[in-house]
Amino acid sequence: MSRTAIVTLTLLCLLLAGTAIASVGLGAVAISPSRILMVLRAALTRDPALDAAHDALILLDIRIPRTLLGFLVGAALAMSGALLQGLFRNPLADPGLIGVSAGAALAAAAAIVLGDRWIPGLLDGPWAVVVLPLAAFGGGLAATSILYGLATRDGRTSVALLLLAGVALGALAGAATGLLVYLSDDRQLRDLTFWSLGSLGGATWGKVATAAVLILPVLVIVPFLARSLNALALGEADAYYIGVPVQRTKRIMIGLVALAVGSSVALAGPIAFIGIVVPHLLRLTAGADHRIVLPASALLGGSLLVGADILARTLAAPAEVPIGILTAAIGAPFFLWLLLTRAQDIGA
Repeated sequence: MSRTAIVTLTLLCLLLAGTAIASVGLGAVAISPSRILMVLRAALTRDPALDAAHDALILLDIRIPRTLLGFLVGAALAMSGALLQGLFRNPLADPGLIGVSAGAALAAAAAIVLGDRWIPGLLDGPWAVVVLPLAAFGGGLAATSILYGLATRDGRTSVALLLLAGVALGALAGAATGLLVYLSDDRQLRDLTFWSLGSLGGATWGKVATAAVLILPVLVIVPFLARSLNALALGEADAYYIGVPVQRTKRIMIGLVALAVGSSVALAGPIAFIGIVVPHLLRLTAGADHRIVLPASALLGGSLLVGADILARTLAAPAEVPIGILTAAIGAPFFLWLLLTRAQDIGA
């Protein structure tokens, strides 16, 4: 591993650690780092005094699950963006922009509105914690597969067709989601409205466990695809001739993106622009080698989403700003800058 890679990953690990400490310490009730260590030590020893400590309850039941969920979701979205950009060989291939997140959101919305009608109590029973992730995974997989099929002809993926098909697919999924909103009752409408803005406010240890089961395997597997992505950057024909099983690799990548994005959308709602901002920033600073970009995307994506969640909790305290609004406000100007600076590449 090069010195640049070591320095980049070390700095990102330090950034993640600092962001995590700030996340569990900052809020309506401030908790000092020394108190955090005391609470964690007492939790490990099962000290009964914790039951009466207000700050310990906040730390263990709210902030730590929220921080862990934010890292997992941010890492999944950023790594999915890096994977899609490498697969399609275009810096605009982001799960939110090309319709993957919209497909996952449509499936999750259908589970909220229709699932409870077809199977009463579905979202309140023991399967509730996995119903939304499974539905969103199916929606993300369907959207990614349809998009790839529309944009690929004779083994070559058209960038222009990819973006146009993504816009159309996102609009179609958005229209279908709007119809579900129209059909929903008051409770379902509240759930859809809160969820559609994106938030980590509902984080629980159960959701963290679900995210760990679904997302952690993706974060472990994806870096092993770095060499294949580097080869695909030369073109699919060249990658095939140097020994990369192109079609199998593409199917694996599509499945992993669908699982990561679907799980993230189900657990935290649609959160835009993490997948496009993070990989592009890393390519500008650390180069295009996916052996660095993929793990670094997970670290930086997790840090950025946890940092955005800190702002969401503190900007309008005691109220909370939906995190999807913050990421869009930061990511949209960056996307416009990317359009202006990479216009020639995008047109190609």
